[in-house]
Amino acid sequence: MGHHHQHHSVKNIKTAFFLNFGFTIIEIIGGLLTNSMAILSDALHDLGDSLSLGISWYLQKKSNNKGSNATFSFGYKRFSLLGALINSIILIGGSLFILTQAVPRLLDPEPVQASGMLVLAILGIIVNGAAVLKLRSGKSMNEKVVTWHLLEDVLGWVAVLIVSIVLMFKNIPILDPILSIMITVYVLINVVKNLKKTVMIFLDAVPEGVDFQEITNKISALPGIISTHHTHLWSLDGEQHVLSTHIVVEESLEKAEIINLKKRIQEFVEELNLEHLTIQVDYQDENCLMEESASDDR
Repeated sequence: MGHHHQHHSVKNIKTAFFLNFGFTIIEIIGGLLTNSMAILSDALHDLGDSLSLGISWYLQKKSNNKGSNATFSFGYKRFSLLGALINSIILIGGSLFILTQAVPRLLDPEPVQASGMLVLAILGIIVNGAAVLKLRSGKSMNEKVVTWHLLEDVLGWVAVLIVSIVLMFKNIPILDPILSIMITVYVLINVVKNLKKTVMIFLDAVPEGVDFQEITNKISALPGIISTHHTHLWSLDGEQHVLSTHIVVEESLEKAEIINLKKRIQEFVEELNLEHLTIQVDYQDENCLMEESASDDR
């Protein structure tokens, strides 16, 4: 099931890349033919999107196809996350660039060719909208950030469509920069939120929505367990998580009881979508090697 989802993820990003890159070429030609700086600016932004989508496609594929090795013992899961990080940075840079182009036009609005804008806007909504629908069910951070790339384009073309229709009846060129700024700020806020989530995963934070204290309390409350320590929970890529813990058990516990304890722990952490679960058993009168190492460091 997981492998099917990963293959589906790569296919979705691949489709989005070719849709976006193909339309970028059309956009550049259309911008030159209509002599529209707004469309040419958007073409530049879409070119950046295409670059980041290509990076995402490559990294997601590498993340899925390669297993663990002597260099990456957890495998290549975080390569997909690296794609999300690169995409976020590119999208933030592209958004800031759009703002630098749009803000000056508030003071000095430029005339645009409304009919050409209308045709390209309809085409832009269809192409980018199809890509968003393809990726909207994606669960990985990489797919989520890529979706925001494409959603930004859809919203941008909706703005162009509205402005082009209005300009066909009234000459109010300032509408173009106003709508561009509103949409760019809206998308920028959401991308920054995704960037924060991505950075938190890189920093090995507890996965979002997981109550770490509740997990440690449940483990400690199991019959036969005296206490827990060195419990760590982090995420590989925002989807698949890792849990490791040391449990201190009573001396009287037999092998079958310890095996049962491990099964009990595994049962109530199954919903965490764990990629790896490590449980070290320490007896009550045993000095934990990790604790001794920590004491030596101090």
